[in-house]
Amino acid sequence: MDRVIPHSRAEESVRDARAAYFARAGFASDGGYGDRWVKLKVRGVTVIAFPNTAARLRSVKLHDIHHVLTGYDTSWAGEAEIGAWELASGCRDHYAAWVLNFGAVAIGAVLCPRRVWAAFQRGRRSGNLYSGNFSEQLLDRTVADLQQSLDLTAP
Repeated sequence: MDRVIPHSRAEESVRDARAAYFARAGFASDGGYGDRWVKLKVRGVTVIAFPNTAARLRSVKLHDIHHVLTGYDTSWAGEAEIGAWELASGCRDHYAAWVLNFGAVAIGAVLCPRRVWAAFQRGRRSGNLYSGNFSEQLLDRTVADLQQSLDLTAP
């Protein structure tokens, strides 16, 4: 099932949509980019923790924008979906993204295989931001404009 961004979100800046995404997900206003550790939780209990490395930060800043553009949430299933989508659309030289996405897809293959497969197929038909690096200019674009540039507007 493809995710559709509500029109009200499509016309806003990626910056504003990302801030709303951080708030919905319960993240700090900076997305946790300054945190020393990344903690993955189940029912409020940390089950996995790993260092918030420079390589991960390079990728996660784009990954978070991908969440905004695709509509995939931050649940375990949503992370598996976006992982499949990013793998299919190509992580290029974002090696941390390759590793983390394979892990997410492995979990999703058990939890929600159909959703993961649909996201993978969607990724095969679209582009992503991993061809470059994060820049503040990305945040100034509208969600709709960036979706269109990545072929994410087709049903």
